[in-house]
Amino acid sequence: MTAEQPATAPQLLEEIQTRLRRMFADLAAGLDVAPALRLRTEGMMEAALLAGLAEAAGLDDLQQQCYLAAFGRSMEQDFGEDWLDFYPFPQIPAVGRRAPVYPSTRE
Repeated sequence: MTAEQPATAPQLLEEIQTRLRRMFADLAAGLDVAPALRLRTEGMMEAALLAGLAEAAGLDDLQQQCYLAAFGRSMEQDFGEDWLDFYPFPQIPAVGRRAPVYPSTRE
């Protein structure tokens, strides 16, 4: 895809899926995800919605499929049944593991 050739609907949706898979696979492996990747993917999801290429519910389902494939459990299991209240469309719950904290002093 180049600047002269705009993306088609299947290309855009495939790119969104590729990015979601990569983000969730990296997070499942304990790696970080750059905020720019998450934010740009959210923008692509919103653009797909605004252009009439996808519906919010379908993109949320795609997120859930990619999350389940990476983590082996659903978003509901990790974030609760109301996860969409905390991460409304087009937000992606790209949450890394908590870093271990080691005290720097004995006190």
